[in-house]
Amino acid sequence: MQHGERALAVGPAQRQTWRALGNGSYTHTNAAAFGSPGFVIGSLAGSALGNAARRRQAARDAEPRWVVDGTGAVTLTLQKLHFAHTAELDLDWGALNSIELAAPDVFQTSFVNTRGSHTTVRVQTPWASLAFVLAAITAFPAHPRLLTRGWLPPDFEERCARAGRPCRPAAQPALRASGA
Repeated sequence: MQHGERALAVGPAQRQTWRALGNGSYTHTNAAAFGSPGFVIGSLAGSALGNAARRRQAARDAEPRWVVDGTGAVTLTLQKLHFAHTAELDLDWGALNSIELAAPDVFQTSFVNTRGSHTTVRVQTPWASLAFVLAAITAFPAHPRLLTRGWLPPDFEERCARAGRPCRPAAQPALRASGA
């Protein structure tokens, strides 16, 4: 963390990246067989089947999907989300291109990484809603989910009322009101 930065929440997390596992290439094997006709036909058929299987696997690996990059700990501050793992990730709220709350515990975002590539990641954590709100207040103040309180679970206000803690909507987010 930077000097003066405070951790607002720390907890477990899993990082996923939207990417392909391969580029569609595979090794084509040419078979040459000598011997009886049955052996030659069998060898050529086996080689063709192997090539077809490698080609199908290469095509599957070229399709983007959510790939788990590991589990670690997430730290949220007013400035960023930090994912601590062997492959660390710092998501500065102001550097994000998009944000979404893909599920109650999944914060999804896209950004341009340090190599200049567009990257989309998901961080699954109990603090996903807080990450969404901090990013939205900082960089996406007109995000529809922020404006409509759509980042809260559907029954959140009712559960608060049942617990004796009525949740009344604020006129504006506290961070914006304080100038933070």
